[in-house]
Amino acid sequence: MTDNTTLLVGPFNRVEGDLEIRLDIAEGAVTAAYANSPLFRGFETILQGKGPRDALTITPRICGICSVSQSIAAARALADLAGVTPSVQGEKVAQLLHMVENVSDHLMHFNLFFMPDFARPVYEARGWYDDVVSRFTAGAGSAIRRATEARAALMHITGLLGGKWPHTLAIQPGGVTRAPTTRDKVRMGADLAAFRSYLEEVVFGGPLEAFVGLGSIAALDNWEAGDAGLFLRVAQEIGLENSGVGKRRYLSFGAYPSQSGEVFKQGILAGGVAADLAPQDIVEELSHAWMLGPDMHPSMGQTMPDEDMREDAYSWCKAPRLNGQTYETGALARQAIDGHPLAVELAQKGSVRARVAGRLLELARTQIEMERLLAEIDPREPFMKHVKLPQNGTGVGLVEAARGALGHWIRVEGGQIASYQIIAPTTWNFSPRDSRGVPGPVEAALEGAPVGEGEETPISVQHIVRSFDPCMVCTVH
Repeated sequence: MTDNTTLLVGPFNRVEGDLEIRLDIAEGAVTAAYANSPLFRGFETILQGKGPRDALTITPRICGICSVSQSIAAARALADLAGVTPSVQGEKVAQLLHMVENVSDHLMHFNLFFMPDFARPVYEARGWYDDVVSRFTAGAGSAIRRATEARAALMHITGLLGGKWPHTLAIQPGGVTRAPTTRDKVRMGADLAAFRSYLEEVVFGGPLEAFVGLGSIAALDNWEAGDAGLFLRVAQEIGLENSGVGKRRYLSFGAYPSQSGEVFKQGILAGGVAADLAPQDIVEELSHAWMLGPDMHPSMGQTMPDEDMREDAYSWCKAPRLNGQTYETGALARQAIDGHPLAVELAQKGSVRARVAGRLLELARTQIEMERLLAEIDPREPFMKHVKLPQNGTGVGLVEAARGALGHWIRVEGGQIASYQIIAPTTWNFSPRDSRGVPGPVEAALEGAPVGEGEETPISVQHIVRSFDPCMVCTVH
């Protein structure tokens, strides 16, 4: 494909498909990309005029995949509004619920959304093709079956602590509604032990600590066991270490925050240099979004859809920027900002392989953290504080969903929600251009992607987009 042309590609997701990307192509490669989130949902508008606690019921329904993340962000925003901290033990239970959801999400992304692309006939001449087909063919692969079973067993913990999933109401500003017993701890310990066995047997083919102990890309290249080893073999052979390279600026709100700090640190990483995060410097730009109003910090922002859909815009997604710059967010960002040496080195590559390897690294590290956290939960201590919300005030809840930085900003006037603004991970990663014409992270990562003759949905584009693990319903909420 040598002539200048334009392709409109999508859907991409295997959960929900409201994502379109327009590609400008010349000389067999993408020269520019424009990511469109074509579905407006209006949750922020729905929340206006409601009682503040209604956010605990409404915001989790933004998404059926990361509803615990939304619950925790809302609960922390309300706690901040009230000027209180949750009970220590309640906070630990909420963290465990959140870790279970994020781990489950990483597992499903790898097995159901990312690896099945390599079972396509375009790769049938590759030496690893038969292995991938037997493991990851949609609806039939043995790895897919095992992953689904392992996830279902792990989610017993969510049922025990949260009552249901998705959309639990167990997480509150003062803690959690369910105080686990000693017997519950034993049951959850068995669930975690079974999940570790699955990870070590199937996903990593070896001890989690050995994978976590990999300190460099050179060491990672020597990992051949399990489905992780199969992915690395595929990635090396087709050049995923050079595919979808972004701007290598990363942001994390800090994963699993507590009164003693985050499990995975908050911060930014740009040009290989780590720095503190200043959330007050976030601005949502609207120049290429079908939204009305000035560019504002989310605490002062508005959600006013442009029903006329002006021609200089192309997405319902706003464009969040930090100090005027784009930032990528997700598991790779979290692990690199937390300082893990392998993740730091991967972040300098900023490629498809780096994002997926970062997700695998976090999967292993979080399992170890879940085991530690469960051991610390003390059934003899209180799991809930009484919290009285003020009639007026503001609050913010910053957490890390599986896909990255999630923020809720609330303003209450006269006992009702006057403003509720949300920036989700995919809002960061799939944002449109800003007023300076700077593309969002996925748009930038797609530049240079090869396009084969006759490809209507280029396979390289699919790999790049899925490496970001988009969740578009969260993007425009």
